[in-house]
Amino acid sequence: MSDSTPRAGEVRARMMRGGPGRPGKIEKARNPRRALARLLPYLKPHNRVLVLVLLLILASTILALVGPYLMGRAIDKFIAAKRAAGLAKVALWMLAVYVLGNVCDAVSAWMMARVSQNALRGLRRDLFGHLQSLSLKFFDGHTAGELMSRLTNDIDAINQAVSQNVVALVASVLSMAGIMAAMFLMNVALTAAALAVVPLMLGIASFVARYTRKGFRELQMRLGELNGIAEEAISGQRVIKAFRRHEATIDAFRKSNQDVYKAGVYANSYALLLMPLTNQMGNLFVIAIAGLGGGLAIKGLVTVGTIAAFISYGRSFVNPLRQLSNIYNAIQAALAGAERVFEIMDTPPEVQDVPGALPLDEIEGNVRFENVNFSYTPGTPIIKNMSLDARTGETVALVGPTGAGKTTIVNLLTRFYEIDGGRITIDGKDIRRIKKDDLRRELGLVLQDTFLFSTTVMENIRYGRLEATDDEVVEAARMAEADHFIRRLPDGYRTLLSERARNLSQGQRQLLAIARAILADPGILILDEATSSVDTRTEARIQKALLRLMEGRTSFVIAHRLSTIRDADQLLVVKDGEIIERGTHERLLSRRGFYYNLYMSQFKGQTI
Repeated sequence: MSDSTPRAGEVRARMMRGGPGRPGKIEKARNPRRALARLLPYLKPHNRVLVLVLLLILASTILALVGPYLMGRAIDKFIAAKRAAGLAKVALWMLAVYVLGNVCDAVSAWMMARVSQNALRGLRRDLFGHLQSLSLKFFDGHTAGELMSRLTNDIDAINQAVSQNVVALVASVLSMAGIMAAMFLMNVALTAAALAVVPLMLGIASFVARYTRKGFRELQMRLGELNGIAEEAISGQRVIKAFRRHEATIDAFRKSNQDVYKAGVYANSYALLLMPLTNQMGNLFVIAIAGLGGGLAIKGLVTVGTIAAFISYGRSFVNPLRQLSNIYNAIQAALAGAERVFEIMDTPPEVQDVPGALPLDEIEGNVRFENVNFSYTPGTPIIKNMSLDARTGETVALVGPTGAGKTTIVNLLTRFYEIDGGRITIDGKDIRRIKKDDLRRELGLVLQDTFLFSTTVMENIRYGRLEATDDEVVEAARMAEADHFIRRLPDGYRTLLSERARNLSQGQRQLLAIARAILADPGILILDEATSSVDTRTEARIQKALLRLMEGRTSFVIAHRLSTIRDADQLLVVKDGEIIERGTHERLLSRRGFYYNLYMSQFKGQTI
């Protein structure tokens, strides 16, 4: 790709210089209610199951309230009276109550796990699907590691909250409400004394939670940055080793890892602080009950069994409150992750087809640029008032220095980016009014940066036309001069390629990309340094195959090796986003202008 194309690798560049950039101050979740509201529709299809889960939680809560009541009854009625038979009967009832409560808990947790996984499957599907709809401009500004963090870390944070904490949250709230109701029914005075510490507990929880929300959001951001550095370091091992950047890469990872450490310490310190504080509040809860209850018992106003039941209820009240603090922390992490997920999903997709977009069936291949302007960044023009005309069957070569805008021209033709002004037409139709799928079906690309998938050689070539037969794939490979080396692979066309096809040479990868384009049988062919990574002998064979492929097709060829485009019908010399010369090879040489100097410097050793 041309150097004029912006790279997502700003982070990559920082890594190779020795340190990642530090983003600005991280705010707390901007709108947690909105994030929660957008998560709920993913649970809506499972409303019936959720109602059943709620009923099971309610049953479990009621059963948990029965246990302390039975214990109080046992103390007052059977232990004080020394009635062993009655005590044994109550003990069996308590055992049955607790066992049944645990069964309800287990079933509700299992059902909620299934619901949450179904919901998150839908969220992952929507997020990944939306990523596929975004423009290249979006990917230019985000690293692969950062986006992977949205699909993994952030989704996992949501998973932890939904699958493990929703049931606990509902159970805790119901348990606290039930305990308060039961305590009020047993003794209003003891209940009032016990609940006097509740506002203090809630105040402490609210204060601490304010900081945990900010901390967990920053932690998620730091993890995304760390993943980006790790992903690029792993995928760029050849470059790292070649340029001896081990220490710089390790240093970059160490600094980012330190940022994650600091964010993690900040978030979890506040999260863990909540536990001992609620424990102390729980002790105050029990002290209040024991103190007041003891005085009332001395006066004969309450029984020992009632006090024991209240203490049991008090401890049971503190447990869900303590759980709520942990649940709250998990929910904060989940909402922070949800916001990051929905930030991606709120990014406008690639410009869609306009209403009434035109189909593009059989094309003649007349391509015209009319006063086209384009910039990746507003205020920094890359293509300036450019006009060109490629007629049916012509081969148009784009030459010029690196960064001149050659690759940008073909990116605009494919509508990878939208132009700022002017018009691009194919057979007189403005490409902005043509269905994108139809447009790109008629454009065959062989790019300088070859990408192959981790599947078989056969399937990588078939990617050009999925319905192609094996014989058609093989024929395309023959035309691309790839068949001979494919058959020497361990499993021939069934050979599995490693990640980024590292078990092939760069030249072999380029040959497969050419075969893929041949199989696609496009109406317009775009070759961006298609033979840049092959030896001279192979290049000669590929040129013959490409000439056969280009026959009758409009072709755009970008090449730094000027020998490969000498026979082009048009040579367009691009410099600083403008066409400064145009004509045939011989005509441009005769003018002794920029192209002449470029050609002579390449073949005659002269300088420009």
